[in-house]
Amino acid sequence: MSTAINAPAGAPGENTAFIVLISCVATIGGFLFGFDSGVINGTVDGLRMAFNSSEAALGFEVASMLLGCAIGAFLAGRLGDRLGRRSVLIISAVLFLLSAIGAGAAHASWLFVLARVVGGFAVGAASVMSPAYIAEVASARYRGKLATVQQMAIISGLFAAFLSNYLLARAAGASTEALWLGHEAWRWMFWMQAIPSLLFLALLLVIPESPRFLVVKGRRAQAEAVLDRLYGAAEARTKLAEIEASLAGEQHRPQLSDLVNKATGKLRPIVWVGIGLAVLQQLVGINVVFYYGAVLWQAVGFSENDALLINVLSGALSIGACLVTVLLIDRIGRKPLLWIGSAGMSVALALMVVAFASGALVDGRLQLSDGMGRLALVAANVYVVFFNMSWGPVMWVMLGEMFPNQIRGSALAVSGAAQWTSNFAITVTFPMLLVGIGLAGAYGIYTVAAVLSVFFVLRYVRETKGKELEQMEG
Repeated sequence: MSTAINAPAGAPGENTAFIVLISCVATIGGFLFGFDSGVINGTVDGLRMAFNSSEAALGFEVASMLLGCAIGAFLAGRLGDRLGRRSVLIISAVLFLLSAIGAGAAHASWLFVLARVVGGFAVGAASVMSPAYIAEVASARYRGKLATVQQMAIISGLFAAFLSNYLLARAAGASTEALWLGHEAWRWMFWMQAIPSLLFLALLLVIPESPRFLVVKGRRAQAEAVLDRLYGAAEARTKLAEIEASLAGEQHRPQLSDLVNKATGKLRPIVWVGIGLAVLQQLVGINVVFYYGAVLWQAVGFSENDALLINVLSGALSIGACLVTVLLIDRIGRKPLLWIGSAGMSVALALMVVAFASGALVDGRLQLSDGMGRLALVAANVYVVFFNMSWGPVMWVMLGEMFPNQIRGSALAVSGAAQWTSNFAITVTFPMLLVGIGLAGAYGIYTVAAVLSVFFVLRYVRETKGKELEQMEG
């Protein structure tokens, strides 16, 4: 998982390669989330069979991780301030490893849900802490590019999981068939998560703590040593003085009450914009494709193997889309990418609705004509491409940049929790929507959300390209 960061030359002593390297290590948490999202995609049939789950119970089993994510994202800022950015990421790696083992071994629904919630806490904490860590070690010149690597990591994780699922299911004959040591393939899909978890843990042990955290804790010498490694001795002293000066101006510890405008008693408008971005990213239904992709394509007549192979294709296209974002985000800005992505998703989702609405139910499965089947397949992949070149990475970049310094941590915690909560709501309701109003109805809802997101971006979102974090207002 790597990408080229073509940034302008910095200070003479700046160790750009090292900064990029430790930023990539921090984003492996995103890789783990992506891997998990992809894994669950191929295990739905196994879960239904193992736990004899109803559609509502299945939806909760799949989505349970996201409850943990919401809690982890909400608490990550406070934990990061207390324990350190790197320490929170290390805890996340350990919890994710335990979750992977537990989910694969579970023989009761409640044990599976517990393991997933633990893993969710890890992913939620990492999703907030990774961008925070990157922002605190990276130069503003290529902050957007490095923050975009987080989404690339998520998509790389998805692709790796899709490929792993496909190979394991193919080796066993089906996800529900026994593979190695008498255990079903779907259990091995979860256990494969142990490999990136252990890699994440090992690499975290060799990267430095955030210099800003070290200064806050009064560990000035350690902070200067880290800054020296990042920027060279001369620049290190300058940056250390800047950090100390910015902290000297803070009169109190950040708290949630800072999000309320003291004059009006209402939530600050910029916080509402952050929550809107976070929620709309999920309301367009992207994680239905990520979590239920195999179920979706089987529902329109593809075999399990073909459905898993389609997921591999979607994962590869997503990586390509993220590369486009890396090239464009610091050139054309965040806002244009968002509204272009919204417009593209709206059209693609509308075409999917048209395709699904044309089908007929045969033995409880939606049957499409060859032409409409192809339209649905192409439109779904176009939708995934537009999402991953816009809302996927750019929403997280915006949340990391758009808030004023004094409320950034609290606003990011609230927005992150809103994102994961809406993710949970969309994920848990899809199986019920599938039974209740069908694929066309479900995707009709996501289409409306995508159209609304166009107007939201144009009306409320302010560009952050080229601005220093200290310049943000709201």
